[in-house]
Amino acid sequence: MKIFQWFLIALIFLSPYKANAYRDTNSYDGNIFPIYAGNGAIVPPKTTLKDSLKNKRVSILFFYLDDSSDSKAMAPVISGLDLIWRENIDIIALTTDELQNELKSDLPTQPNFYWNGLIPQTIIIDSNGQVKFDSNGMVDFGDLNKLISESTGIEIETDSSFSVEAFNEYNSTISETKDTKNN
Repeated sequence: MKIFQWFLIALIFLSPYKANAYRDTNSYDGNIFPIYAGNGAIVPPKTTLKDSLKNKRVSILFFYLDDSSDSKAMAPVISGLDLIWRENIDIIALTTDELQNELKSDLPTQPNFYWNGLIPQTIIIDSNGQVKFDSNGMVDFGDLNKLISESTGIEIETDSSFSVEAFNEYNSTISETKDTKNN
């Protein structure tokens, strides 16, 4: 019996199969936010779109799929926005798996009212419920940051620029660069 147990342990540790995650492929690696953005707290969303609109908060709707390389690339951007704006906006990141077979809603309080069927899709809704931004694919962090600043009325430093930088083969983070020419 002991030999059998040791054989099973050796088989597990010496197995040629590895657990890999690939940011640049459309493979399913698990939830993209903890893997590629280092922030698993974004999903599930802390609030609903209906509650966010009712509370007159700026909302970011982010429609994604866990097996989309474009969604994986956008995950650090959304995570960076959460890091900077967490107290002032609601980020509602939703996988589109549940929306695939639903009819488009007629109610602006429902996320599938805004989803256009493509991923990733990033939408900024101001505190009055007006869509200020709607785009598919990769979106520049700095552009989103400026739009959120305008929508919230909170000024951001104009001598800073932000970029998404990978700090290992899986994770990325938002990096800030200050413009020292003006100082």
